[in-house]
Amino acid sequence: MSLTLHYHPLSSFCHKALVALYENEVPFTPKLVDLGDPGQRAEFLALWPIGKFPVLQDDASGKVVPESTVIIEYLEQHHPGKEKLVPADPEQARETRLRDRFFDLYVHEPMQKVVGDRLRPEGAKDAHGVDHARKTMRTALRMLEQDMASRTWAMGEAFGLADCAAAPALFYADKVMPIAMDYPNMKAYLDRLMQRASYARVLREAEPYFAMFPG
Repeated sequence: MSLTLHYHPLSSFCHKALVALYENEVPFTPKLVDLGDPGQRAEFLALWPIGKFPVLQDDASGKVVPESTVIIEYLEQHHPGKEKLVPADPEQARETRLRDRFFDLYVHEPMQKVVGDRLRPEGAKDAHGVDHARKTMRTALRMLEQDMASRTWAMGEAFGLADCAAAPALFYADKVMPIAMDYPNMKAYLDRLMQRASYARVLREAEPYFAMFPG
C-alpha cells in the first residue's frame, strides 16, 4: 500500500481528508501521530516541518502532500475512485473550490480560533479575537443558510470536495456555537453529513478521543 496518511483522529482538517479517502475507498495506511511524544513529533517534523495535519505520503511517487484540499485534489488526479469530488467542468470546478475555501476560511478556521482560545492559560485569552471569530462564523452560516434551503449537498445533488470541507467545519462549529436554532437548514445539512457513510466512519473512529476536545 503506497499511501500513508499522517494524522490524528481528533483533527478537524484530518476529518476532511479522511472523508475523501473513505468516499472513494482509497487504500491507505493510517499513521496516528502523537505530537506530545518527542520521537513521533520529531519524525513528523522531519517529513513536514510546518508540523500541521494532515500529510499524505505516497511512496510510489515519492511525493509528500500536505494540506487537506491539496490532498483531495492529489487523490482525484492520482488515485481516482467512483465519486468525482471535483467536477470536470471548469466552471463547476471553480465554484466547488470557492465553496471549499469558504468553509475552510470562514467556518473552519474561526471555529479553531474559538477552540484554541480555550487552551490558552488565564491571562493569555484573546476575547477580541474570539468575538471576531464568532461574528465571522455567524456571517458565513447566514449566507450558507440561504443556499442550503434548496440543496442536498454544498453544490447541489452531487457530494464533493466542498462537502468534505463542510463536514468537520460544521461538526465542530456546532460544538462551540450550536447552530440548530438560528440556522435550521445548516443543521439539517450537518445531520445529512453525519449520516453519510464516509463521515459517520470518521466520527466513529474519532469517538474515543472526543473527551480530549476542550470544553
